[in-house]
Amino acid sequence: MNSLTAYINSYFGITKEEAAQITHLFKASDLPKGEFFIQQQQYCEKLSFIHSGFIRVFADFNNKEVTQWVASKGYFITEINSLIFKQRSRWNMQALTDCKLFTIEKKDYDRLAEFIPNWHAIEKKFIVSCFTTLEDRVFSHLSLTAEERYEHLFNNNKEIFKEIPLKFIASMLGMSPETLSRIRKKSIS
Repeated sequence: MNSLTAYINSYFGITKEEAAQITHLFKASDLPKGEFFIQQQQYCEKLSFIHSGFIRVFADFNNKEVTQWVASKGYFITEINSLIFKQRSRWNMQALTDCKLFTIEKKDYDRLAEFIPNWHAIEKKFIVSCFTTLEDRVFSHLSLTAEERYEHLFNNNKEIFKEIPLKFIASMLGMSPETLSRIRKKSIS
């Protein structure tokens, strides 16, 4: 739980006492490899902090799985549209490795404003940060070549290449596994 408290404290710039009030509502849990955090069309009633492991966010489109992201240690995972707006999940979220999570249920998440007077400002900052990350990913897909997207991901998240099947990384980068293989060969030479 210390990693979650430290992350919340540093990321949101709140006091240690406020961070402790927030993390007190999170419960430790395990998500074994292959199990789903959430599946498409379900309702997401939780938000989790990944203490260890990798979770793939993907959807089935036209009988093809498309990987949107692979979340890892230090990231939060949820289906935000479902959690906030009570919509059915658009994504599957499946553990690619054994994962250790700290999870807050929706009912407790909704109570955070009772404990933290400026919770709505903190939540807004968190959501804006998530949105900015997504914008950056979209812009990189539109502006960078396949080689540049690979290099960026590799330079910023080498661990993913040790743990995750390349077909999922290729999908996340918007390329075929064969293209990723060619790019990797070229970058090694």
